[in-house]
Amino acid sequence: MSIKKSFNLLLVICGYILSRITRKVIHWGNPVSLSIEPTNSCNLHCPECPSGQHILTREKGFITEDLFRRIISQLNKSIFYLTFYFQGEPYLHPGFTRMIKIARSGNIFVSTSTNGHYLGTENARSTVDSGLNKLIVSLDGTDQESYSSYRAGGSFEKVTEGIREVIRQKKKAGSSKPCVILQFLVLKTNEHQVREIKALGKRLGVDAVEIKKAQFYDFENGNPLMPVNPEYSRYSATETVSGEKHYRIRNNMPNHCFRMWSSCVITWDGWVVPCCFDKDATYRMGNINVEPFEQIWRNEKYRDFRRKLLHKRKSIDICTNCTEGTGLSRII
Repeated sequence: MSIKKSFNLLLVICGYILSRITRKVIHWGNPVSLSIEPTNSCNLHCPECPSGQHILTREKGFITEDLFRRIISQLNKSIFYLTFYFQGEPYLHPGFTRMIKIARSGNIFVSTSTNGHYLGTENARSTVDSGLNKLIVSLDGTDQESYSSYRAGGSFEKVTEGIREVIRQKKKAGSSKPCVILQFLVLKTNEHQVREIKALGKRLGVDAVEIKKAQFYDFENGNPLMPVNPEYSRYSATETVSGEKHYRIRNNMPNHCFRMWSSCVITWDGWVVPCCFDKDATYRMGNINVEPFEQIWRNEKYRDFRRKLLHKRKSIDICTNCTEGTGLSRII
């Protein structure tokens, strides 16, 4: 956090607060965090993943190092947090860890999320050498049966061995980075294993175990994978007179979202979209291959989107399944 980045953060927060008070778009500063998509291709076929189910309408591909460098050069004076992941499996990109080094050289905290199938010795070593700050590894089960019920085509043994290899390479290099997070997506098929996954995380030597609530695209009438225990669900159920259950997101959807003032997502081919819930890049604000980011960040299309969010957020379809971005508590 340099003085310049700190001042930019202050501008962003002030603009956001004034926008909430006045219901007018007051937008100062540049993004403080950013998501960049290495690729939207994936090796697995998870049932609730648009990439794994091949239902994304946009073309599949890999970000070029040239485009990545241009993004970082335009934004490294303001961003202090980079999520180097959106859709797809990031380790499928052959230059993935090399680009992490580029971002780290700009004094940016870098995090990524992986399904863990490409953490062999070479990738584990290059991950540690890259300076990656946080590595989230998805492991949604404590055995092959429960794991593969969601991670279709995945290998429980391969993922756990990949985690061990990253830990080995960290110790070998005498490095505290990356912080390894074991992420457990709670589903009906594995909700009985919450205690077991915490114990497994300790045995593997990860830095933390994160219990995550699953997102479902068609949730109104329920989903076979939806956990029974409401503690682990993003949705609450109401029963009709006829005995049918209907589900709604546990979010009152207030007309504000800090993410629209503080961050955005850039796809592998350069499209700037509002947030990570826009999986198919439906709300394209502009392309960084065509115009500088600064122009996109402040253009009329983006202002109209923020204005709509301040007055009628529920009408924006990508917001209807969101439980986050409702305030400042996540970053300060």
